[in-house]
Amino acid sequence: MSVPSETSGASSKAPDPRGLRRVVGASFIGTTIEWYDYFIYGSAAALIFAKQFFPTFSPAAGTLAAFATYSVGFLARPLGGVIMGHFGDRAGRKAMLVLSLMVMGLATAGIGLLPTYATAGIWAPILLVVLRFAQGLAVGGEWGGAVLMAVEHAPRSRRGFYGSFPQMGVPGGLILANLVFLVTSSALGAEVFADWGWRIPFLASLVLVAVGLVIRLKVEESPDFAELRKGSTAGERSRVPVVEVLRTQWRAVLLAGGGFIGTNAIGYIFMVYVLSYTTQTLGLGRDDILLLVLIAAAVWLVTIPWAAAWSDRYGRRRVLLVGSAVLLLWAAVFFPLIDMGTTPAVLGALVGMGMALGLVYGPQAAMFAELFAVRLRYSGVSLGYQIGAVLGGGIAPTVATALFATGNGTWPITVYLTGVAALSLACLALLTRNDEQGR
Repeated sequence: MSVPSETSGASSKAPDPRGLRRVVGASFIGTTIEWYDYFIYGSAAALIFAKQFFPTFSPAAGTLAAFATYSVGFLARPLGGVIMGHFGDRAGRKAMLVLSLMVMGLATAGIGLLPTYATAGIWAPILLVVLRFAQGLAVGGEWGGAVLMAVEHAPRSRRGFYGSFPQMGVPGGLILANLVFLVTSSALGAEVFADWGWRIPFLASLVLVAVGLVIRLKVEESPDFAELRKGSTAGERSRVPVVEVLRTQWRAVLLAGGGFIGTNAIGYIFMVYVLSYTTQTLGLGRDDILLLVLIAAAVWLVTIPWAAAWSDRYGRRRVLLVGSAVLLLWAAVFFPLIDMGTTPAVLGALVGMGMALGLVYGPQAAMFAELFAVRLRYSGVSLGYQIGAVLGGGIAPTVATALFATGNGTWPITVYLTGVAALSLACLALLTRNDEQGR
C-alpha cells in the first residue's frame, strides 16, 4: 500500500517537551471524560434501563431492548466521524475536540434528567434513543481528533507511545464510570440507586466536561495541520476529504475497520455484557462485578502504553500480530472461565482479557494515523475506527444476549468472539504487510 509522503507528518520543528506533555495530558483527560460519559450508559443499560424504560418487557427482552438502545450510539458514530473528520481536516483538530466534548456532556446530562416509562410512557425510550444518538455523534469525532493531536505533536520515533495516551482514555473512562457507579450504589443502596440514584453519574458529567473544556482550550493546534494550513506541506487541503480518502485509500479504511472489529467487539463484551450476564444469570453481586471489572480495566490501562512503546521499538506489525494472536486465544477461554462462577475465575478471565486487549489497542492509534496523508488523516482514521466500532462493539452485547437466549449456554458467544478475533487478525496481517511494502 503506497502511502503519500505527507503521511509521515509535515512538521520539521522539534517538539517542545513541555507542550507535548500538555497535549498528551489533555488527550488522556479529555478522552477519559468522553468515554466516562459513553460507558456510564453501558453500565446503566446492563443494570438499570430495562426496568426504568422497558418495564412491560420480560427481563430478557428488556435487557435486549436496553442493549439495542446502546447500539444506537454506534450507528451514529460513523456519521460523527464523517462530519467531524471533514471539518477536522478542513478547519483543524482542536475545534472538533472542543465541539465533541460539549455535545457529549450535554447529551449525557440530558439522559440523567429523562423521565422514565412510568412517567412519560413511550416518549421516555424515544428520548433515550435520541440522546444516545447524540452521544454517538460526539464520540464518533472524538477519537480521531484526540489521537491526531497526540501523534502529530510527537517525535516520529515515539508516535506509538504518545499516541497511546488517548487510547488509555478508554479504560480510564471505564474505571471512572465503574467507580462512580460503585460508590453511588454503595452509598444509596441498591433500591434507591435503581429508583433515582442512577441519575447522579450522568449529571456529574457536567462538572467533568467543564474541566475537560478548560484543559482542551489551552492546547495548541496540531503542528502538522498548522503547517498544512499555511501551505508549507505537499498538497492542499482536500475540499471533501471523506470522498477523497474513500476514493484513493478505500482498502486501507476497510482493513483498518476490519482490524478493529475484534478488539472492539470483545472489549464491549468485557465492559458491558459481562455485567449483565454475571449478575442476572450467574447471580453474582453487582458491586462485586463492578469491582472486578475495575481491576481488569486498570490492567488494560497500564498494558496499553507498554505495548505501544514496544511498537516504537520493534515495529507495529510484530506487536499487533502477537497481540491479536493472544486476543484470539483468550477469546476462546474467556467464557469457560467466567462460567466457573467463582471470584478467582472471573477475575482471572477479566484480567487476562484486559492484558490481551491492551496489547492490540495500544499500537493501533499510531498505526491508523500513519496510514493516511495529513490532509485526509482525520477522515481516514475516523472512518476506519468507526466502521470497526459499528460492526464490533455496536452489535456485540446485543448479539451475545441473543445467542445466549437460544438456550445453548455461552459456547455460541465463544464461537462469535473467536470468529471476530480471527477476522481482525487476518485484516491486521494484510494491512501491516501492505503498509510495510509501500514504505
